[in-house]
Amino acid sequence: MARTMTRRPVVKINLEASGDPRRRPDDLAAEEPLEIRLRRAPLAVTMRTPGQDIDLAMGFLLTEGVIGDAGDVVTAQLCAGTDTPNTYNVVDIVLGADVPPPVTDPSRNFYTTSSCGVCGKASIDAVRTRSRFDVAGDPLTVAAATLVELPDRLRAAQRTFDRTGGLHAAGLFTADGELLVLREDVGRHNAVDKVIGWALREGRLPLTGHVLLVSGRASFELTQKAWMAGIPLLAAVSAPSTLAAELADEAGMTLVGFLRGRSMNVYTSPERVTV
Repeated sequence: MARTMTRRPVVKINLEASGDPRRRPDDLAAEEPLEIRLRRAPLAVTMRTPGQDIDLAMGFLLTEGVIGDAGDVVTAQLCAGTDTPNTYNVVDIVLGADVPPPVTDPSRNFYTTSSCGVCGKASIDAVRTRSRFDVAGDPLTVAAATLVELPDRLRAAQRTFDRTGGLHAAGLFTADGELLVLREDVGRHNAVDKVIGWALREGRLPLTGHVLLVSGRASFELTQKAWMAGIPLLAAVSAPSTLAAELADEAGMTLVGFLRGRSMNVYTSPERVTV
């Protein structure tokens, strides 16, 4: 059921090489909608790369503040939906009787694209969900020499990216640089939700003493998701946004950007990075 890529013919044109354009097969990263339902009632639709869909749904519910831990979920299962043939693009989740249902309205809808996880929400106040974990008090320290090795370890584990070149990645590391889990997706927020959903099901929350590395930029939404999972250090190979830095500062989280080669920028709580 995990359709991470598909192959289709393309016309290859290379102006720096001799010869006529030629047809060849090319692998494309899959992008399909996933509907998340609570007791068969639609809650959210996200555009994602199929695979680890239960983790994606669980991580989404946690980072949106719908659930607080894995015990809030009674059942979570893939459903066939209405597609023919069945694509299993629906996850149906049943919450415990004591878990309040999420409040949804037209100004705070949960439709997300592969590029933006909070599109359609009315304001910054609506998406700033407070974490139940004390990230500021996390005593984590990580050597800068360890951090600079993480992008290469993340890249080496990106098997689907090797064939498609079209996926973001998120990896959860220990303070010593051990890669615990990696997830790829066309949506950077989906990759993070898949990592957090895995940790949730494994009973690892809060993720005290861990590092989350993302292959692209560090946005507000990714910073919020890391905070909701209790992650004290978020690192990105590209730039953070202003809101990401402000939220990390508010949470007491260490935010690292431009983690490339042998250098990095530490935007907040730099005491966790030792030289």
